[in-house]
Amino acid sequence: MTKSRGNDVEAPPAGSAAGAGGAGGGAAEGGARTERLTKVYGTGSTAVRALDGVTVTLPGGRFTAIMGPSGAGKSTLMHCVAGLDAPTSGRVFVGGVDLGGLPDAKLTRLRRERIGFVFQAFNLLPTLTARDNILLPTTLAGAAPDREWFDTVVRTLGLGERLGHRPGQLSGGQQQRVALARALITRPEIVFADEPTGNLDSRTGTEVLALLRGSVDDLGQTVAMVTHDPAAAAHADAVVFLADGKIVDIMDAPTQDRVLDRMRGLGGAA
Repeated sequence: MTKSRGNDVEAPPAGSAAGAGGAGGGAAEGGARTERLTKVYGTGSTAVRALDGVTVTLPGGRFTAIMGPSGAGKSTLMHCVAGLDAPTSGRVFVGGVDLGGLPDAKLTRLRRERIGFVFQAFNLLPTLTARDNILLPTTLAGAAPDREWFDTVVRTLGLGERLGHRPGQLSGGQQQRVALARALITRPEIVFADEPTGNLDSRTGTEVLALLRGSVDDLGQTVAMVTHDPAAAAHADAVVFLADGKIVDIMDAPTQDRVLDRMRGLGGAA
C-alpha cells in the first residue's frame, strides 16, 4: 500500500507493487497524473468542493480502480483527467501533455485520438453497425483505420461474428464489448471506464471486467475505472480511494474482501 502525505500520494519504494507501476508509482508512457487538482461547483454558500487538491498518478500499462462513498468525487476526477470537465485549479497531464495549456480545438483532438471513454450506458449509435460504431472515432477524425489493429481488437473482444449487427441486435455484454472496442480503436494512451458494469447482470459484468483486464495484459492498454463494486475493483492492479474530494488511501494488489473492509472503514457504500 502506498503512503500519503495530506492529499499527495507518495510512491512506495522501488520493487513494491505500486512502485513497479501501481497507482502510486511514477507515470509510465500512456499514463496520466494530476497536481493539486481542485473542482468546485457553484459559488458562495452553495459551493460544492468535489475535488480538494488531489495529486495522483495513473501509471501507463496498469489497471487502476477508483472508489469511494457517494459524492466522494470519483466521477469528477475521471471526467477532469479525461478532459471532459475543466478543473477549477490544479493541473492534469495525459502522456506528459498539460491539458490546461491546450486550446479547445487541440483538446478535442487529444480526447479523440489519445483518450478512450467507456460509458455506463454504452452510447452506441443505434443506426450504425457494430463495425461502424467501433470505427466512429477514426471516421470523425477523417483518418484511415489501422486494419491490423482493428482485427486484433475485434479478435481479442470476440466480436468477429457481430460486426454487421446494430446495437439493438446485440446483448448488453456485446454492446459493452463494442463500446470498449470503440474506446481502443485509436490506440489511446488511457481508457476511462465509468461504472462499466453498472447496467449489466453479474455474468456479463464479469465478462466485461475480464475484457478490461485483458486489454491491459494482452494489449498493453492503460485503464482507469470508477466502480462501486469491490468484486470489480479486485480485477485492478491498484485501487484509489476517495472521500470528501480527497485521496484517503491507495491499495495495491486488491482483493474483494480487502476492498470491502476498506470501504466499510470509510463509513459508506461506494
